[in-house]
Amino acid sequence: MNILIMGGPGAGKGTMSAKIVEKFNVNHISTGDIFRSEIGNGTELGLEAKSYMDKGLLVPDELVNNMVKSYLDKLEDKKNGFLLDGYPRTLEQAKAFDALAGDGALSIDKVIAMDIPFDVLAGRITGRRLCKECGEIYHLQSKPPMVEGKCDVCGGDLYQRKDDTVESLTVRLDEYSKQTAPVLDYYEQKGIVARINADQPIENVWSDVLKALED
Repeated sequence: MNILIMGGPGAGKGTMSAKIVEKFNVNHISTGDIFRSEIGNGTELGLEAKSYMDKGLLVPDELVNNMVKSYLDKLEDKKNGFLLDGYPRTLEQAKAFDALAGDGALSIDKVIAMDIPFDVLAGRITGRRLCKECGEIYHLQSKPPMVEGKCDVCGGDLYQRKDDTVESLTVRLDEYSKQTAPVLDYYEQKGIVARINADQPIENVWSDVLKALED
């Protein structure tokens, strides 16, 4: 099964993605992880992507398309399918991916759309903290670390991303809405979109996601 998960920043895509990968044993293709790796290694592509991300803007289609295609080409085991997380974000990307996939093993079977109100997103985003060492995610209200500023898993320092502010969130959501609304429309016309209420306990969200994928 090939799955695409969509939703604004802070909608819970990361949590649901991890559960989907564990349950269905699919390859997790996250453009966020790919970009963080490139940025961390200081590559030319990574630095170019960082200049957009620091402003809360979406990375241009050509950069993203090239990275995803390269990753898919390197995948050795495609039999269980994959989970696309953070791509495609624009109509152009969606059409480019469909052209790449055709009717074969890469075509998308189901789109999970995470819906959540802005005020809930704002609370989630501004309280989010990440571990510099292992990437574990915390939240000051809903999932605080046992020791302030330290990761429970590895003891690494926690930090707040530069774009985890209400101001940056507003820019990111505006960009997200303008760019991705046509993508959802595109896939809804194909009849493969399942809209999920992400403003509920994680267990309930997961139950809804599971029903959509097993339907």
